[in-house]
Amino acid sequence: MKAKKVLVLCMAAVIGVFAGGCSSASGGSGEALVLKAGFSTGASDPRVVATELFKEEVEKATDGRITVEIHSDGEMGSDSELISGVANGEVDITASSAGNFASYDPNVGISAFPFLFDGFEDAWEFVDGSVEVQAEEDLKDNNIKVLGHYDNGFRCVTTSEKVGPVNSVSDMQGLVIRTPENQIVMQTMLLLGAEPKVLEFTKLKDALAKGEFDAQENPIPVIYNNGLYEVQSNLAITNHSYDVMLFVIRQDIWNKLSKADQQILLDAAAKAQAKDRELIKNQTEEYIQKLEEAGMKVTYPDLNEFKAATASAVELFANTYDADLLKQIGGGNK
Repeated sequence: MKAKKVLVLCMAAVIGVFAGGCSSASGGSGEALVLKAGFSTGASDPRVVATELFKEEVEKATDGRITVEIHSDGEMGSDSELISGVANGEVDITASSAGNFASYDPNVGISAFPFLFDGFEDAWEFVDGSVEVQAEEDLKDNNIKVLGHYDNGFRCVTTSEKVGPVNSVSDMQGLVIRTPENQIVMQTMLLLGAEPKVLEFTKLKDALAKGEFDAQENPIPVIYNNGLYEVQSNLAITNHSYDVMLFVIRQDIWNKLSKADQQILLDAAAKAQAKDRELIKNQTEEYIQKLEEAGMKVTYPDLNEFKAATASAVELFANTYDADLLKQIGGGNK
């Protein structure tokens, strides 16, 4: 009897060790689950604000059984580190520009080709359609599940006081410009005559303050919400590339969730996506004036000249992107 009791206690101890060793993001129907969401940008950035709504919706729908922890300001790493964290199981959720996922699926960044869209509605119709689904197909093989498509706006160029404003393509010649690790954006800058160099976003503001770059390019909400106007004097409304962001979760977590929990996350992501898009569109329209009030000089270059200079972008990536996808985007800029 005593031996049997000892055996039961030993088995309980073993089970306890295994249970304690499991990740909090274990998933499964009815199980408690903590999802850690990391972002490179500040808490006021629309992607973080939208994910706060995602958090509220998920926790409400599950009565707190599934909780979401939000870590902003690069607390859990840079964009590349956050994406690799999702792929290798160290980060549960993140949102980042599609082009930043290129090392896991090069087709994902196809929406970033220069001057591909006429406006937000045009861009949203594309990223919610079949072409984007096809472009994201290989992400799941790298442990990345797309929950939704956040918006980062249309990318514009800012320059330092020393360099001066951009009024034409000639003003782009030789500019040392910071870009994300996005091959299309980098190639676009090269075609415009600039010299793109990659730097993590978390280090960008400090690098600009030190004069390590002549310029940088980002959507208007990013420029304003992250205080880049404090270290840049000029803003050119170039709208050269649309920046869709993938809102993603670890595929291995997703696979362990019940169908009901998967639907809860998808419903919450749809609401967060709508919130993010609303914020980005409104901020893009409103923040130009705020940036001017903050001291930035705003210029509106002739975009026909910029489109002509970047017309060969699609052709240059013929060996990188799926031929059918390139055909479906209509050969690039309009």
